[in-house]
Amino acid sequence: MQRLVFAAWMSQGVTAVADLRVADALAAGPLAIGELAEKVGANPDALRRLLRALASSGIFAHRDDGRYELNPMAELLRTDTPVSMAAMARFVGSRHHREHWSLLTEAIKTGNSVVSALRGKDFFDYLGDEPEFAQIFNDAMTGSSASAIGPVVDAYDFTSFGTIVDVAGGHGRLLAAVLASAPDAQGVLYDLPEVIAGAPALLRQLQVADRVRLAEGSFFDSVPAGGDAYVLKNIIHDWDDDPSVQILRNVRSAAADGAALLLVETVVPEDDSESLAKWTDMEMLLINDGRERTTNEYRHLLGQAGFRLTRVVDTSSRLSVIEARAA
Repeated sequence: MQRLVFAAWMSQGVTAVADLRVADALAAGPLAIGELAEKVGANPDALRRLLRALASSGIFAHRDDGRYELNPMAELLRTDTPVSMAAMARFVGSRHHREHWSLLTEAIKTGNSVVSALRGKDFFDYLGDEPEFAQIFNDAMTGSSASAIGPVVDAYDFTSFGTIVDVAGGHGRLLAAVLASAPDAQGVLYDLPEVIAGAPALLRQLQVADRVRLAEGSFFDSVPAGGDAYVLKNIIHDWDDDPSVQILRNVRSAAADGAALLLVETVVPEDDSESLAKWTDMEMLLINDGRERTTNEYRHLLGQAGFRLTRVVDTSSRLSVIEARAA
């Protein structure tokens, strides 16, 4: 119990070294504490004490010659690697988000997000008032998404679909990977106008621009018709049941009978086994009244919107592909 209670301190230590980019400073090789502190703009004694604490938990290594170096856990805090946890560490430990989590008791009492009561507006509107925090959040979401794309494409076969619609797909990184795995497919990238504006450059870079049609709009209003498969990644968990059903019904209105719906989400185990999903569920409650769901909860939600759940495909990441068909 003591370790669990004090775990927040370790987490904040990880945030501190991510803020300082200590892992980046050590990427070229081991450094003495004085040189390392100078590179990251820290007090040498304070940094030494922090690294001592983190090394005791398996993050960073202290060499016999006194220098510090990266180990496999610390490598994950570099910002220039394909799989990085640095941005997520900065978001989770940010002053703004720690304040949200300090009000978890209130969220449990009321069953509602604490952000509106604390900030006077919902989470995404609040981000508009805090550009630095918004950048940290966006970087965290981008990093999290990038680390999940490979496992999703490896686990699910997209080659049977002719047209794949990525609903609220951002700049199209997931859609580009899906199309690379399904070379005969065409894609439709659908998102808000201000989001879609940033997509063409990335799609060109990933060499799929000629296979993607851009469509602007909100999934609360409508969804482009004509897709053989509709992909929604980390969308439904942002919302409680009523708005989720509204989104899914808009997809159903656009989808022909038999079309596939692919929700890329974290699925909560039905039993009491340990699962990160049970904690990201608390995150969803705190920030925007969303929720993670079990397979049975997804089955019920999809049924209300006119879909039939067919299977859940696990991936090597925490995400699964929840496959349903338009009934």
